[in-house]
Amino acid sequence: MNRVVGILAISVLSGRVSAQESQTTPKAAQVRIIHGPEIELAKAHLTIINWTTNNPGGSPVHYGIVHYGTDPHRLIETAKSPIRLNPAHSSTVFRVRLDNLEPRTTYYYTVDSMESTGKGDGVKNSVNHFSTP
Repeated sequence: MNRVVGILAISVLSGRVSAQESQTTPKAAQVRIIHGPEIELAKAHLTIINWTTNNPGGSPVHYGIVHYGTDPHRLIETAKSPIRLNPAHSSTVFRVRLDNLEPRTTYYYTVDSMESTGKGDGVKNSVNHFSTP
């Protein structure tokens, strides 16, 4: 038992233990929204928006991005949420939580997604809106 712990400690300290990384999913020719975006939850100070795209592929870690604001021409706030792509699935569901919203206010938004490298998937929708209760 002590020998196993010692070998593990040496491996960790020497950097020989590697984290298992998901395989890269083949990059989609064109990423498109196939469902949504829609409001999953709306409260006075938070809202969750979700949408589904064909699997964008690329890096295993992606981010759902929501650009939003109270003026449809100035979407100056950004919320993002990480997700790990499943290479075996043909679609990906993104869910992003918007916090610190003002009650009884109309917000406008668009959605997008990007790889962990910061490279966008190019999947923007038209400007939508919701109102907090």
